Amino acid sequence: MSGDRTAPGASRAPDVPRAPAASRAADAGRTPDASAASHASGAAGTPAAYFEDMYRDASDPWHLAERWYERRKYDLTLAGLPLPRYRRAFEPACSVGELTVRLAERCDRVVACDRVESAVATARERTSALPHVDVRHLTVPDQWPSGGFDLIVLSELLYYFDAPTLDRVLDLAAGSLEPGGTLATVHWNHPVPDHRGTGATLARTVAAVPGLTLTADHREADFVLQVYERTGPDGAAVLSPAAREGLV
Repeated sequence: MSGDRTAPGASRAPDVPRAPAASRAADAGRTPDASAASHASGAAGTPAAYFEDMYRDASDPWHLAERWYERRKYDLTLAGLPLPRYRRAFEPACSVGELTVRLAERCDRVVACDRVESAVATARERTSALPHVDVRHLTVPDQWPSGGFDLIVLSELLYYFDAPTLDRVLDLAAGSLEPGGTLATVHWNHPVPDHRGTGATLARTVAAVPGLTLTADHREADFVLQVYERTGPDGAAVLSPAAREGLV
């Protein structure tokens, strides 16, 4: 990463009613891109070769292990999670596993994935001493792990998808998130030619997903961090961390 900010890419049946992709894109101030080209995986958006070329030149092309911006962002992401511990988490676009290692401290099981094989190899090596972490070579949304999750983290990923594919990703995330589960989203907030939206536009898109309640909204010049809770079938109010501990 030099002057621009691009995050390592994705290798990132709904049970809630979903608004059509076009209407959600309109709500977010975007125009659905129905003509976007598909790459080999079938997922439309930034081509796979873009990420493969980045990792070919450097094992950690965005310096995730070195930059204070990254470390601070990870700390804020973890601090924003409302529960002290999670049963099963999913992190697509895990890159070299920097956030994965941190999530492993709060989760009984972590499924992480990336579309770039070299990144997966590095993440597997980094988590080799953590038997409860499973790093897979997958491309979302075409390849999405089965089963439910009580935590899904979509960090600096969503701006690589065109509108229809973004809609699929959010469908899958909402559909596999258990009632009461947490969805954390992080978006770089500066315009980048390779990105299909800023943090502000993506925040509006995610907010339009039915069945999700916003519980934390942290915005800075550089990124937008939001945390949502999956509403249960009873529609019960979402409790804050203080309310969960009887403080209010």
